[in-house]
Amino acid sequence: MEIRWSVFIIIIGSALVTCIPRVLPLVFLSRVQLPDWGMRWLNYVPVAVMAALVGQELLMSDGELAHFGKNIELFAALPTFAVAIFTRSLLGTVVAGILSVFLLRLFLN
Repeated sequence: MEIRWSVFIIIIGSALVTCIPRVLPLVFLSRVQLPDWGMRWLNYVPVAVMAALVGQELLMSDGELAHFGKNIELFAALPTFAVAIFTRSLLGTVVAGILSVFLLRLFLN
């Protein structure tokens, strides 16, 4: 088996580019005591990122705003969010989402 050095260098470079932005803040912030307002601000980052990802998937289709009447994923999100809020179970939420999309696609398509 022949090793192509160009592919090997690309893999190593990709690993570095992926690892550095994750490791440097961790190393830097582990040595620094952040103020209370900074810690409160950082608590909202995961929620904001998740809302941006989920919102884009629910409201956009092929780069355009999805038509409300034909947006099965948006309708499936309603029972999924309800299960997430009331049970706080990741497995239950995933199962509710999968079943919701499955049933809506089965009956509406």
